[in-house]
Amino acid sequence: MVGVITGASSGIGEAAARRLAREPGASLVLVARREERLRTLASELGEDRVSFLAADLLDDATPARIRAHVEEHHDGRLHLLVNNAGSGWRARFADGGYENVRRTMALNFDAPVRLTEALLGLLRASAPSAIVNVASTSSRVARAGAGAYSASKFALAGWSDALWAEERPYGVHVGLVLPGFISTEGFPQTELTEKALTRWAVSTPERAAEAIFQAGPGRKAERYVPRPYGLAAAARVLTPGLVRRVMGGGAARVMTTTTNLGEDDPRP
Repeated sequence: MVGVITGASSGIGEAAARRLAREPGASLVLVARREERLRTLASELGEDRVSFLAADLLDDATPARIRAHVEEHHDGRLHLLVNNAGSGWRARFADGGYENVRRTMALNFDAPVRLTEALLGLLRASAPSAIVNVASTSSRVARAGAGAYSASKFALAGWSDALWAEERPYGVHVGLVLPGFISTEGFPQTELTEKALTRWAVSTPERAAEAIFQAGPGRKAERYVPRPYGLAAAARVLTPGLVRRVMGGGAARVMTTTTNLGEDDPRP
């Protein structure tokens, strides 16, 4: 199995690289902006089967560079693409305006679409293969201050569903992973983990990585991390008014202050 993982220098992306590297015969291409972190991770996982490419997904030339890397190092074989890199900037629309929406969409939606377009031919030629798009529980339930982030992840989730239907005849599976609160080095989520009432809501990069494996090689449609977050998505469909009241309440405001919007590609 040959796989490309974006946002692989930390958080969920790093955990996914470690998880997938355990699979027999796995060869990985790690992509992120921080070259030294990628170099260290590749060395730990085995440079004979893990390569890396330091690149900014917002650069116009990056998708072609990644494709060229796969063609050079793996003869064009590609069985898994993990679109994991993403970020977010908290701002209410009245404050951040269109510019905040634009830059968030550029990284969280436009970049995965552009990279998928560049690699789709390789994925089809290597089928059975898979694409895993790492969205968020915010792609099902939105809250104040994170509208731009939710919009980008809603778009990614909707596009993933359509892409699955389009690529299924070609043997390319499209899976979706929807993480909630993930505890990382930079965002330990202590305000949630210190309280028994909210501790259940926090998961780990390793569990998200396992969900990526299930949604990719495991060919599952989607996975929530933690799993109970799927109930919130169902409630949004069945009782939208109730969910709006809950998400506009005090508990949601606490969560908004403790949630990391995209720790795998932090940008100033």
